[in-house]
Amino acid sequence: MGLTGLEIYKQLPKKNCGECGTPTCLAFAMALAAGKGALDSCPYVSDAAREALDSAAAPPIRAIKFGNGSVLGDETVLFRHDKTFYHPTTILVHVSDVWSDADISAKVEEVNGLEFDRVGLHYSMDGIAIVNESGDAARFAQVVQKVAAATEKSLVILSDKVEALQSAVPPVAARKPLIGSATEENYETVVALAKEQALPVILKANGLDALNDLVEKAQALGYKEFVLDPGSRKPVETLANLTHLRRLAIKKKFRPFGYPVVAFTTKNEPLDEIAEASIYVTKYASALVLKASKKGQVLPLLTLRQNIYTDPQKPIQVEPTLHAVGDVNENSPVYVTTNFSLTYYSVEGEVEASKIPSYILPVETDGTSVLTAYAAGKYEPEKIAEALLNCGVVDKVKHRNVIIPGYVAVISGKLQEKSGWKVIVGPRESSGIVSFARSLSL
Repeated sequence: MGLTGLEIYKQLPKKNCGECGTPTCLAFAMALAAGKGALDSCPYVSDAAREALDSAAAPPIRAIKFGNGSVLGDETVLFRHDKTFYHPTTILVHVSDVWSDADISAKVEEVNGLEFDRVGLHYSMDGIAIVNESGDAARFAQVVQKVAAATEKSLVILSDKVEALQSAVPPVAARKPLIGSATEENYETVVALAKEQALPVILKANGLDALNDLVEKAQALGYKEFVLDPGSRKPVETLANLTHLRRLAIKKKFRPFGYPVVAFTTKNEPLDEIAEASIYVTKYASALVLKASKKGQVLPLLTLRQNIYTDPQKPIQVEPTLHAVGDVNENSPVYVTTNFSLTYYSVEGEVEASKIPSYILPVETDGTSVLTAYAAGKYEPEKIAEALLNCGVVDKVKHRNVIIPGYVAVISGKLQEKSGWKVIVGPRESSGIVSFARSLSL
């Protein structure tokens, strides 16, 4: 259980110096107990106190790193509107060692090709989970090495058989895979293997009480690089377990459950499986293993993940630089908009649909839409004029005509005065760009 603010305060130097960023040591202690501060912020804390306060200073959910940059856990809140979520659910595709070599190669190639660009963001699958369903240690090791050679993505190596893990893990240990599963029956050997290879390991038990016991036994072996699997494979049970684990770790500071959690889908029909997976991405899987791997199946899941793990206090933005749409030339129209991602890509899509090559200049507005930016004083004539001057468009077109959104027609006169460009008031909504562009005569 985490320490209270008063318990932490007793260990602090009580200088009230303010160097930690809070006015008093008591306020700092309260922030530390709430998970909103870092012990390193205090320059005067003693080594003895630091050791005593280690549990309070540690994040409620431990960060576990594996594979090719995958990070699990290290979350500090239960709801994203409280602050934000930091590490998106790591999504991995199931590959079985009972498949033929041809099927395995095809699946890995398919996963490697799951790359998407949407509203300026890049989506991809994070890795592959190789599962020992054959029971054959030699075959499992062969498949693990085959997959490792065919992809640079993160790897999860899954078997309940100690012999299979001992055969498959060491040859690919340099790839830093996540391995599992350590159970009540084999945890000493599997955790020892993980510790020897410096790899994170999945602890699997059926139910939270059994998982708590297993975590405490595994910790007693002197290792703490764990990912938890509560063993449930029914969606309603998995959702309940994931929620309880997150609540106990965040709200109660219950340290045995302060680790990332992995979930596995069980539905066989792809759309049902994606619906199941969306539950686990929402609450609160750190890693997710699923079978679906078609582009049309996984894109909605990746989009959902992106939405959940976007900072709600920071809108998605595009670079406020000049963008060319189509085969532009010196006569191409010039549109200005804001750098709010949704606004920009709505405009870009309509400009593309018009079939008229054009330039689009998204002005820096801290990622806010046209009317919001104008109301906040971030979409003013002076700022737009400066952007036109600095973006290089004056060297790319021979005309001096700029098209502004119809909603801010009121700034047209002043913008023309400040920039020296002729200002053309465009449609209010981006949906009107196609007909507007085709009737435009510059």
